[in-house]
Amino acid sequence: MKEKEGAAATATATATAIAASVAEEARRGDFAAIGERFAPALRALVSADAVRTAWAAQVAGTGPVTAVRQAVAERPAGGLVRVSTPLTCERGAFTLVISVDGAGLLHGLRLASPDAAAWTPPPYADPGRFTEHPRTVGSGPLAVPGTLSLPRTPGPHPGVVLLSGGGPFDRDATAGPHKPLKDLAWGLASAGVAVLRFDKVTHAHPAEVAALPHFTMADEYVPHAVAAVRLLRAHPAVDPARVVVAGHSMGGKAAPRVAAAEPSVAGLAILAGDAQPMHHAAVRVARHLTALDPAADRSLLDTLTRQAALVDSPALTPATPAVDLPFGLSGAYWLDLRAYDPVASAAALVDTPLLLLQGARDYQVTVADDLARWRAGLARHPDVTVRVHDAANHLFVPGAGPSTPAEYARPGHVDPAVLTDLTTWLACLPR
Repeated sequence: MKEKEGAAATATATATAIAASVAEEARRGDFAAIGERFAPALRALVSADAVRTAWAAQVAGTGPVTAVRQAVAERPAGGLVRVSTPLTCERGAFTLVISVDGAGLLHGLRLASPDAAAWTPPPYADPGRFTEHPRTVGSGPLAVPGTLSLPRTPGPHPGVVLLSGGGPFDRDATAGPHKPLKDLAWGLASAGVAVLRFDKVTHAHPAEVAALPHFTMADEYVPHAVAAVRLLRAHPAVDPARVVVAGHSMGGKAAPRVAAAEPSVAGLAILAGDAQPMHHAAVRVARHLTALDPAADRSLLDTLTRQAALVDSPALTPATPAVDLPFGLSGAYWLDLRAYDPVASAAALVDTPLLLLQGARDYQVTVADDLARWRAGLARHPDVTVRVHDAANHLFVPGAGPSTPAEYARPGHVDPAVLTDLTTWLACLPR
């Protein structure tokens, strides 16, 4: 027992020291050193440029780091120690969270709001009106855990499968203090809708995914989304004829692929779904963030511009090193994404009702760059509903004035008007 406790203490001390080093490396911009700290299977998935991108987006809102505070380490679990290092900045604060194995290698890194654990139910959610049940989505070694939110009222209920955006999100799409998919799940379940949400495979199995050389966006979304649709349709309290897919951001982009693979999908709700090619959007967003602070380092914009040009180039192949491509995603991933047109795919689903929701203050997925493409490409689709929420940002949290990264550090909830849009649209689906 004492030997185990001693080993745990040593692992915790080592991980804490590594966290301090990572914080200092990020502070001075040495992201190459951080990239080398990742476990080999994760280096292609989480490149130095991906960390640089996340860090630049964070400090664009909070300002540069001015102090590194005392780290807090959790006892080893599953062979990993998680260390949270609070960072004080010129205009705010955030927390660097890393997971370290016994060899001192990183198995996870994220930037969290200091209020990341402060989520409370939105006013439109009534936990007394529904129950929640664990579910496994998919099969085999890449199966993922999920949560079924089931109304207490008699069924059969309409059902919604929720898909989160790009990145290794958990089932709630946790981003700092925000949990937009949990907002939606609890709000919909309170209104009599059965909801299934699940951890993305990149969240539940990052090492396994990193070891798949030809992993694509289709692999990231379609198998588990189809499995979730079938699981929900098979539940006795759910109306199998009224199960829809609601995807946020990249989840909305992927939603037409899910419906093409699973014809039983009764409708698609696309919330801030990106239609502009993602590598072009990355450059646009980096340019926007740089413009917010004229003194900001332009290296992120320059790097993304160079990487986006390679994605557009005929030289792109599955063998192109991921470190040379945006966000450290593989050549195979970008080839698949480059060939996929979400608007054309949605237009081909002529028997599938579509709901498009967009925040007017969203600078990541915009009315001009993305919604305009959806509207033009779906002009002849027989059943499209479009709603623009003037005060909403990318997470559909309402605010005022131009949206900036800083507002994502403040707690908030999905606008209740979004829930109204969804429930009204669901009620109009054919029975």
